[in-house]
Amino acid sequence: MRILHTSDWHLGKSLEGYSRLPEQEKFLEELEAIVDRENIDLILVAGDIYDHYNPPAVAEQLFYKSMKRLSKDGQRPIVVIAGNHDNPDRLMAASPLAYEQGIILLGYPRSVVPTGKYGGFQVVQSGPGYLELAIGKERAVIITLPYPSEKRINEIISIQEDEAEAQQSYSQRIGEIFKELSKYYREDTINLALSHLYMIGGEESDSERQIQLGGTMAVGAEQLPNAQYIALGHLHRPQKVIGSFNKAYYSGSPLQYSKSEINYGKCVYRVDVNTGEPPDVKPIYLKNYKPIEIWKCEGIEEALKMCQDHAKEDIWVYLEIKTDRVLTRDEIKALRDIRKDIVEIRPLLIEEEALEENRIDNISQLNMVDLFKKFYLKEREVQPSQELIEMFIKIIGEGEKEIETTGTED
Repeated sequence: MRILHTSDWHLGKSLEGYSRLPEQEKFLEELEAIVDRENIDLILVAGDIYDHYNPPAVAEQLFYKSMKRLSKDGQRPIVVIAGNHDNPDRLMAASPLAYEQGIILLGYPRSVVPTGKYGGFQVVQSGPGYLELAIGKERAVIITLPYPSEKRINEIISIQEDEAEAQQSYSQRIGEIFKELSKYYREDTINLALSHLYMIGGEESDSERQIQLGGTMAVGAEQLPNAQYIALGHLHRPQKVIGSFNKAYYSGSPLQYSKSEINYGKCVYRVDVNTGEPPDVKPIYLKNYKPIEIWKCEGIEEALKMCQDHAKEDIWVYLEIKTDRVLTRDEIKALRDIRKDIVEIRPLLIEEEALEENRIDNISQLNMVDLFKKFYLKEREVQPSQELIEMFIKIIGEGEKEIETTGTED
């Protein structure tokens, strides 16, 4: 069976007030070409279809129009789950019509799909959190866990009425749900899982809204089910989950949604999997329809020249300008008159920069925590959270204890 794994479309998302819908439409057109060219049997969409609980009508129209084309009018099954950005009830509202087009929309962790024939495939059996598909001569069992918030997980635990389980950590509770659902896997089926989670060790970007607070909603790889392939959503950087033995992947977002995402390519995954065998996972890289660039200029004159030289390029621009004074309103207007898609103009005052460099040079006067704060601010351009600082203090404290225990040699 050949599967396509994608996620985190964030339809309706903007970049500092600029709409990304034209780029999202181009992505979905390219996705349609990919699934046809690659002869995809099944599409898995791992959450965050929309960027907001109440997406604009134009984003919903784009979603349903694209789903119909991708499903080939019901011949190709598509399984879609809700992410932390999605409104589960709103996503599932069109299910009666979507089923006719071979599109399965799942909003909650215990969602159930009606059995029966849907276009070119059949839902052979299903229950809370799983379904079995018959696609041609193949059978696939899919565990589905749409974004499991604390509230939704607690509701599952209360249904099960297991007091000991309710006391477990979030990660352990996720593991128990996967363990329970894994009993539906069989040796004669292709066994898959589809979820929207934050896995411990995952690489994040600035455009993701945190779903874990101080690590309390982070899931360890040891809690994942024994599936042949696990399709995940939430993180925007394509990546394999550490410790998952090559079976769990984040496909990432299809577009650059922040300037922290400009240093790596965007992709979807093509997954070839046979019964009882490891998957063959191949990234299919997407076009960058409108790249994000950061321009660093030595002054307003250089900034104006760069805008003029690249006036016809279809890109988003973050503009950083070194200056010994505040930029005038006329200068900012002149820049934006040349380029309408400047996302941000950031003046870097030379006096402040020199002062900051002088502060950083005097490292002998700073303790380890202050140095960490300076480094984090320099690299991320934001202050580290209190939780992160406390974690750093704990780590260096444990390191000092280890040195004291083992000793050092000159």
